[in-house]
Amino acid sequence: MERINVSTGAKWEDIVGYSRAVKMGNIIEVTGTVATDGSGEIVGKNDVYIQTKFIILKVEKVLEQLGASLKDVVRTRIFATDISKWEEIGKAHGEFFKDIKPCTTMVEVSALIGADYLVEIEFSAILGA
Repeated sequence: MERINVSTGAKWEDIVGYSRAVKMGNIIEVTGTVATDGSGEIVGKNDVYIQTKFIILKVEKVLEQLGASLKDVVRTRIFATDISKWEEIGKAHGEFFKDIKPCTTMVEVSALIGADYLVEIEFSAILGA
């Protein structure tokens, strides 16, 4: 089975040794993604809603590179540094997934890779699901 790795050039990819996404067969796994733009800047500092939307749009582009779309997402895992902001996170998530309705988990964590990141999301997709 062919393995396709996708990198987005995030500084952590080479340091830690991971890919943004891996496709094997019809399965795509997308690693935890935070709101960092192409120049390494944080998007939506202090705004969990904007960070969530940015992450989903960023991952949508990665999925498209692999011949998939958000419609192929079967699970998201959301890690938030402040679970009391769940409605803002949920609102942004719902704007993309209200009709797709993947399985979703949202949990609070004590910290993410940088103090200004408020949310990190993982995605699982299955082509042809």
